[in-house]
Order: sequence, then structure tokens, then C-alpha cells
Amino acid sequence: MSGPDISLPQTKATREDWLRAAMDILVSNGVQDVKIMKIGAALGVSRSSFYWYFKSREDLLDQLLAEWERTNTGILIHHANLPAATITEALCNFFICVVRPEGFNYQLDFAVREWSRRDPAVRAVIDRSDTARTDALRDMFARYEYSPAEADIRARVLYYQQIGYYALELSESLDIRLSRLPGYLLAFTGQSATTAEIEAFRKAIA
Repeated sequence: MSGPDISLPQTKATREDWLRAAMDILVSNGVQDVKIMKIGAALGVSRSSFYWYFKSREDLLDQLLAEWERTNTGILIHHANLPAATITEALCNFFICVVRPEGFNYQLDFAVREWSRRDPAVRAVIDRSDTARTDALRDMFARYEYSPAEADIRARVLYYQQIGYYALELSESLDIRLSRLPGYLLAFTGQSATTAEIEAFRKAIA
């Protein structure tokens, strides 16, 4: 039996287009519906164009998982590592990535977590990412002279609260979330943010 015919590209859809469409289906329907024909139909392209970028459905899923780790985990770690004069400013930097629409994609995060219930290999990647995220937050606190034990606990409280916030599917308006920002910063760090830090955060997410 001959393999798929990939001699002629029949579409201008890129690898990123395929991955983005696969992510949309993963979020809306679950991994069981992430299928080549369904993605091609969503893109309006032929099945054969898929094989310009992926060897198989399994290869697509592997690359989809890698893209999730690169983006969602990568963006959290990047923001935790941004330079800041104080821990409250550092935490504001972190919060930017979970407030901006183009930042941390919580719907994708939970779709991948649901996927991991069916696949131990995906569960291992989830565990690795959770560890990398909490390690980055622990290191963020440690940079501001929190003891190793305290930095670890504060990182876990912060991370678990943030994941739990989305798990509860809360629908607070941005104005309400902003009104609670000084209290959150005090609770997570034990220090009060300055007015300038709060205002800089507001401008960053405007």
C-alpha cells in the first residue's frame, strides 16, 4: 500500500494553522476529536496537505503538546523571570500574563489536563510543566530574600490559587479583579504594593 501523496501542496495552510485548528478542537471537543479529516475540514484544505508538516496523527499530537508546553508554560516562566525592583512589582509582572488575552491560555491548559486523564505520557508532561512553573515562582520569591522554605510555599499557594481560579470558572470583571489586586499582592507576598506599581500594572493591561 502506498503512503499519502504529498507531491503537490494543495493549500496555503501552514503548520501553525494546523496546530491552531487542532488546539481549537482540543479545547472545544477533547483530544478524541483531534483528527486529520476534521482539522482539514475546519481549515478548508485537503487531507494530503497535512503530510507536509506531520508524519501522522500521533506526530501532530506530540507537536501539539510541545506547543502547549512552549507557550503556556513558557509564558508563565518568562513573566516570573522579568526584572523587577520589588517582589510586588515582580508579582504584577506575573499577573500580566494571566490577564492579557494573548497570554496564558487557561482553556487550553485544562483541555490538556483532561487529555492527560487518558494518557500517562501526557500526564508526565503535565507534571513536568507544573514543576517548572512552581520552580520559576519559587525562584522569583527567592530573589527577594525569602527563605527557601517560605519561597517554596508562597510559590505553591500562588500557583495553586491561580489554577484554581480558572478551574472554578469565575467570571469576575476586570474592574473587580483590579480592585482586589492590592489585597492579593499583600496576601501572596506579605508586602504592600506602591501606588506606582498598581498604576503601572493597570497601564500594562489596558
